[in-house]
Amino acid sequence: MTTILPILPEILLLVLGVLVLVLDPFWKEEHRRLNLGWLTVGGLVLILGISLTFARPGAEPALVFGSMLRDDWLGFTFKMFFLFGAAITALFLMDVEGAGRRAESYMLLLAATLGMNLMASAADLIMLYLAIETTSIPLYILAGFLTGDEKSTESGFKYMLFGALTSTVLLYGFSLLYGFTGQTSLYALAASFPTFSLLALGIIFLILVGLSFKVSFFPFHFWAPDVYEGAPTPVAGFLSTASKAAGFAVVLRLFVAVFPSLSANWSMILAVLATLTMTVGNLIALAQKNLKRMLAYSSIAHAGYAMIGVVAFSQLGSASTVFYMLAYILTNLAAFGILAAFGRASTSDDMKAYYGLSRRSPALALIMLVAFLSLSGMPPFGGFVAKFFVFLAAIQQGWIWLAVVGILNSIVGVYYYLNVLKYVYLYRMEGEDEEKHPIPLSRPYAIALVVLTIGILAIGIIFAPWFNVASGAAMSLF
Repeated sequence: MTTILPILPEILLLVLGVLVLVLDPFWKEEHRRLNLGWLTVGGLVLILGISLTFARPGAEPALVFGSMLRDDWLGFTFKMFFLFGAAITALFLMDVEGAGRRAESYMLLLAATLGMNLMASAADLIMLYLAIETTSIPLYILAGFLTGDEKSTESGFKYMLFGALTSTVLLYGFSLLYGFTGQTSLYALAASFPTFSLLALGIIFLILVGLSFKVSFFPFHFWAPDVYEGAPTPVAGFLSTASKAAGFAVVLRLFVAVFPSLSANWSMILAVLATLTMTVGNLIALAQKNLKRMLAYSSIAHAGYAMIGVVAFSQLGSASTVFYMLAYILTNLAAFGILAAFGRASTSDDMKAYYGLSRRSPALALIMLVAFLSLSGMPPFGGFVAKFFVFLAAIQQGWIWLAVVGILNSIVGVYYYLNVLKYVYLYRMEGEDEEKHPIPLSRPYAIALVVLTIGILAIGIIFAPWFNVASGAAMSLF
């Protein structure tokens, strides 16, 4: 029984996915939206509760499942993030025309979540690659799920094309690791790279190319705006949060576990990339008029902020990255949830479509205010605390210039987030009475957005317990 507990979340996800497919034919068409959606959401919440009760790791990390997975607090913490993100996404999916009534969309979401869980816990190169592909393939399909929408199909095709290309580069890097060391275990590989060499640098570069695509890191970020714009909005939110967090779970484990002796070399490389990622993401976001594209470039910038914690190469740095992912998942899911809710009443994602939103739907505008101020790093929201800790970790390890660059980029970000809120609160619809054009909120959307808003405020105001969880996850790396 004890050998099953570490992989209990994955087993239950598989059971839930099969249950969704088996029960689907027995429900009438008009009942499928509610039945499938609530089954998926309820199942994910139940898995989350069972995992927190029975599947928590022990005090010492352990290798399980034939030494392919590592049972530790880092993997477990990220698993809880993924389950929560999937449950919120399932709530948003329920009201997506063309996806909410189809069991396949929920099954693909669960399959991607299963892959992310395996990514966070992978302790072997083979398992890691299989987990990445288990995550990626369902997301390719979900991005292009609305086959009647040309933008959606284009989004799915682009995502698959670029994803397949970078996956081959990543696999080549993994094959070189195995070829020169004869090992596939991540923790056995660590002893094979005791000193700097051109070979090690080349392998790090190949692995970085593959992982940079997953977290939309410069210069492999180009896919994100097009894919986010064309994909169903809840899927875009899931891509920008849970998928990115899975990438960071791998980055933390790989660089801290496999290449600790080369930290002086890869830290500088990551610092330069983080600087470019933050700067490019924020500067291009300034010029965007489409909110989905703006949030896509914003998510690129946030990948740069989160990478600062990895660059610091300390327990505080790793903990700050884990905490940043928690804050980012809550905040960006809320932002994309608002876009999804608004999209049901409007066919446009242009900023001007949000004129007078504060009068059309005061509650939705308030949630948007909380989400965007958190993204910009304003207190007392979660985004502020997350940025504070990554910058603090950088300063403690001597990366003062990187922290300064991060702060300057955050100031740039404040401008375009507040620019959106200007349309929401200060502008009016020309020749229209806004009160006559309300934005209806269905029950699933209302539940998801309220939960996310409470979460953003909770980790911003009462951040100590949440940061202690992140610190526990980081401790298992060192």
